[in-house]
Amino acid sequence: MNTFIYSNTNKRYHTLDYYYKQKFHSKVFKVSLNAGFTCPNIDGTKGFGGCIYCSKTGSGEFAGNKEDSLKKQFDTVKEMMLKKWPNGKFIGYFQARTNTYADVNTLKKLYETVLSFDNVIGLNIATRPDAISEECLDYLTELNKKTYLTIELGLQTTNEKTAKLINRCHSLECFEEMVKKLRERKIDVVVHIINGLPYETKEDMLNTVKYLNNLDIQGIKIHMLSILKDTPLEKLYQKEHFKVLTKEEYIDIVVDQLELLRPEIVIHRITGDPKEDDLVEPDWLIKKFCVLNDIDKEMVKRDTYQGKKVKKN
Repeated sequence: MNTFIYSNTNKRYHTLDYYYKQKFHSKVFKVSLNAGFTCPNIDGTKGFGGCIYCSKTGSGEFAGNKEDSLKKQFDTVKEMMLKKWPNGKFIGYFQARTNTYADVNTLKKLYETVLSFDNVIGLNIATRPDAISEECLDYLTELNKKTYLTIELGLQTTNEKTAKLINRCHSLECFEEMVKKLRERKIDVVVHIINGLPYETKEDMLNTVKYLNNLDIQGIKIHMLSILKDTPLEKLYQKEHFKVLTKEEYIDIVVDQLELLRPEIVIHRITGDPKEDDLVEPDWLIKKFCVLNDIDKEMVKRDTYQGKKVKKN
């Protein structure tokens, strides 16, 4: 019998679906949007070329077509979801590239356009910790009083050597400072991490989670490294053939990571979701639901749950 307190299913970790149902008493969908942003790591402000794993869409494979209006992008997804869940509510998810990287007037227009759509109850905004100005923070503070707001920050790893290799172009100190600034304003923070980055050990991946567990974050996205076509990462892989995690290794690491995370931290994602046509390695990522099911099975086998190894104060 599952006794994990943040679950109403067989899951032994704090799923996003459970969190939304508790908070909004409804089925909630995130609608991925592409507002045509660029990135300070692409235009030369911080670096060139972007992070080495980043696709041409800026990690927005499932966001809409940036040539379409936000309304058209939104309605395309909304219509599909309402067929199955007619009473569903929606969160606009600004996903592709760095979604605070513009002047505040531009941001206001984009964000508030989406908030004006029917049944939209909030926004998730994916960005970088070095791309939120003080003026933007002030605006986000006001926005957070009007709607359900979540800021998603890419960390990927706490290993600074790896951070340099992947061309992240911001420091751990910069990341931590932005988390503090957002939390001082009571804005929820979700952090992205990637397992299987080139040359990282299992210890590196667990250290990233141990670090995050001691920060005031509300959610986490755990990704498996996708080697995608036409990226600098693909070139590095073809040249150096660094080790790629097997499915079994990935599952073992994720379950260990879940054990180290406070149970109230919401797990927004627990595996990658690449498009098959773009993927070079690992091919096991294509079967997303097999990975999810095998994580559940491993947790049952170990008789474990999220937070099991968190030291109680």
